[in-house]
Amino acid sequence: MSEETLNVVIDVPRGSFIKRKDDGSIDFVSPFPSPFNYGHVPGTIADDGDAIDVVVLGPRLRRGARATAVVQATIGFVDAGVPDPKRVCADQPLGAADRRRVEGFFRCYAVVKRLINRLRGQPGPTRYLGWL
Repeated sequence: MSEETLNVVIDVPRGSFIKRKDDGSIDFVSPFPSPFNYGHVPGTIADDGDAIDVVVLGPRLRRGARATAVVQATIGFVDAGVPDPKRVCADQPLGAADRRRVEGFFRCYAVVKRLINRLRGQPGPTRYLGWL
C-alpha cells in the first residue's frame, strides 16, 4: 500500500481561533480553538473552488509554515451543498483518540459553519459526513 504525501501550507495553527481563507484573509473567528493545524495544498482545486483542505495532527505549526504530510484518512464534509472533504494527515496511523478528536471537531465545526453560511445567505446543507 503506497502512502499519499501532500505539501501543505498551514492557514490555521493548532490552538488558533481565526479561520483563514487560502489567500490569508479572515474567513471567521471560531468560538473554540482548532485542536490541530489546518491548511491547504497549494495549486490544487477542490469542488468548492478552493484548494484541497488538510488537517495536520501533531505539534503546533506557525501560519504560513510548509509541511510535507502523510494522508492517514479522509473526512467527508459538505459545505453549502458542495462536497468539501478534508484530508487528515499525521506521522503515524490514527489511533482511536485521534479519530474521536477529529470527528468531534468536525461535528462542532459543521454546526458553526452552517450558521455562518445562513448568515451569509449561502444555501445548501452543511454537514459532517463521517470517515470516507
